[in-house]
Amino acid sequence: MTNGTVHLAVYDTLADWETGYLTPHLRNGLAHKRPGGSRVTTVGLTTDPVTTMGGVRILPDTALADLDPADSALLVLPGASAWDTDADRLAPFTRTARAFLDAGVPVAAICGATAGLAREGLLDERPHTSNAPDYLAATGYAGAAHYRDEPAVTGGDVVTAGATAPIAFAREVFARLDVFEPDVLDAWYRLFAHEDTSAFEVLQRAAGATEGV
Repeated sequence: MTNGTVHLAVYDTLADWETGYLTPHLRNGLAHKRPGGSRVTTVGLTTDPVTTMGGVRILPDTALADLDPADSALLVLPGASAWDTDADRLAPFTRTARAFLDAGVPVAAICGATAGLAREGLLDERPHTSNAPDYLAATGYAGAAHYRDEPAVTGGDVVTAGATAPIAFAREVFARLDVFEPDVLDAWYRLFAHEDTSAFEVLQRAAGATEGV
């Protein structure tokens, strides 16, 4: 990962839980092959406050118009009710996603944001997933043949996931950004997805190795 900044899109009705496993562990040095983790920067349509589905008020760090793919390692698009009720308003985020992909910078979308990518034509030729095949079919996109019935899918520079798969979503992003050693990634997923306490020992060792760097 050449640039450590991850940009998290924020907008009204954002689904709080969908990036709840992703962003904390990106910022945690344990997640990385080097200490320090990633900087997570929020980006809104403007820098005006937004309110999540859970009622949390967020003041974006930067406005979308000021976002340059060259300054980012990843653009994360969470789900939100607005993707279904006010898709035109959020369309600037999917146009930005296209600019990121054109620049070779990955994009990760979950839940309703996958419909946004579909409307933009960004899933027409990539393996992907979403909440359900019919959900994306309703956008009129041309990528149904590439749909995968899996919790989360990586198709080149695009990571997609359904609303109920925030842990698998995080795992795919970690793998795409190469922030975990393979054994640590496996342990992280076993612990959080399957409550496999035997994985904790692997994470403890990784944490100790990071502290010693």
